[in-house]
Amino acid sequence: MSALIRRYFFWIGLGFVFFTSVPSISAFNADIILNTTTAIGQPGFDDFSEELGLAIAYLPLSPAEPLGILGFDVGIELTAVDIKQDSSYWQEIAPGAPGLIPLPKIHVQKGLPFGIDVGVIYSQVSNSNIEMIGGEVKKAFLTGNVLVPAIAVRASYTKLLGVDNLELETVGADISISKGILFITPYAGYGQVWIKSKIVGLPLLNLESSVSIPKPFIGVKISPLPILNIVAEADFGKIPLYTARINIGF
Repeated sequence: MSALIRRYFFWIGLGFVFFTSVPSISAFNADIILNTTTAIGQPGFDDFSEELGLAIAYLPLSPAEPLGILGFDVGIELTAVDIKQDSSYWQEIAPGAPGLIPLPKIHVQKGLPFGIDVGVIYSQVSNSNIEMIGGEVKKAFLTGNVLVPAIAVRASYTKLLGVDNLELETVGADISISKGILFITPYAGYGQVWIKSKIVGLPLLNLESSVSIPKPFIGVKISPLPILNIVAEADFGKIPLYTARINIGF
């Protein structure tokens, strides 16, 4: 019993460190201001749109198994976005951007009948004008049990806010599989992200972009306590994304 208690306190301590670190990490690393009034060509705008679109695209951060009609998760997460900061388009549009942009988010998910979950996210990066909102609908076709894994599909949407002269939104779809082992549930999936962006209000800079990018991902959910769970996920698109999340729910 003492070993179990020590393990629980370890995870609680880890969660406390994560909670208290998010504001300081964001404030220290995210001092960027997007400025789309800079003249760039279409190829540079396409590459920039792909990277920023992947950065704000909806991330699953949950196994395939549904929460259930009474289930919910409310938590915070932090995504490290590995951008190509030395590229000419980042230097033109966001000079001084760090190689890893921290993207803190509030993430809420709620279970519904018939194996359906819905979720919403909101993010605002400190010391920048990067802000975004998004949502998801997930349907588990196999809810999973002791012998059978869960399998689910998801549709998602995100939109960039707060950046003058730039409109950017993403639509995503993915399929995932997960299988719980005690209080640990690993999961993996494959998704596709459609990114649309355009510069508005600048007649001399008439640029638009529309791309589709594959995005496989792997993750694990750890539930050391009945109302506490921690999720870690890696997404592998054109740029890698690494995310940690801590939730309260059941």
